[in-house]
Amino acid sequence: MGLKRFILISLILFLFANITYSSDFRRRASQASEEEIYKTEDDIKAEVIFGRSLSARILGRYPLYKDKDITEYINLIGKGLAQYAGRPEIEFHFGILDTDTINAFSAPGGYIFITKGCLKEIEDEAELAGVLAHEIAHIVERHIVKEINLRAPDESPLTGFASLIAGATGTAEAVFTTFVDKAYEILFERGYKIEDEFSSDRFSVSLLKLSGYDPYGLIRFLKRLNEKGKVKEIKGTHPGIVERIQGLKRFMEENQISGDDKKTRKERFYEKTGKK
Repeated sequence: MGLKRFILISLILFLFANITYSSDFRRRASQASEEEIYKTEDDIKAEVIFGRSLSARILGRYPLYKDKDITEYINLIGKGLAQYAGRPEIEFHFGILDTDTINAFSAPGGYIFITKGCLKEIEDEAELAGVLAHEIAHIVERHIVKEINLRAPDESPLTGFASLIAGATGTAEAVFTTFVDKAYEILFERGYKIEDEFSSDRFSVSLLKLSGYDPYGLIRFLKRLNEKGKVKEIKGTHPGIVERIQGLKRFMEENQISGDDKKTRKERFYEKTGKK
């Protein structure tokens, strides 16, 4: 392992210390199907370790924004949402990337990053919650894990990395690195599958409603980006914003979900972020 990669991974382990794994892990009823690929606590640990390595790659591209108060606030909102997300077996962690690029990223195992540029465009807490909920959805629905087919031939996911976690051979490490490279490519070049993005948008609306936020938070944010012409940063890794807005509106109409201006928590957002 190169020195630079070792330092980055060590940084991740330090920043996101105290990971806990629920000994009472149980699958969500909605996912108890043939597609369910997680079976043991070891699988969850392997997912988290994979997510740490991918997070190290993200931090190799963009450094963390060092503002303790805002970071704590982001974690307060994110962890509150995660309580309703259906993955109690992992602990979610949220960080801010010090870049003016407008985007947000998630890594398996509960690691979520929002950029400083994205925060600048957000105008209330419901919008922030909408962006974070979208990223939570990618983790809950295991989009990266499924996209790169992160499982061994015996159908037990991540088993091929067990030896790497315990002290791997060079071959196992090379395979592990290849998977991390594929996941990194999804985040920064190729993007998620379109259906996964739409699914995460719908999940976000449902999670906002369940958590007591205005469910129009994500739509408002996307509409503003589109109106201001600030879609360049995310265009390459997301479906068109207009398509996403239309899809969200249809979903809300079909499910009779209405907005609530009283649940934007705009005042608290301005207080915590220092926006004027």
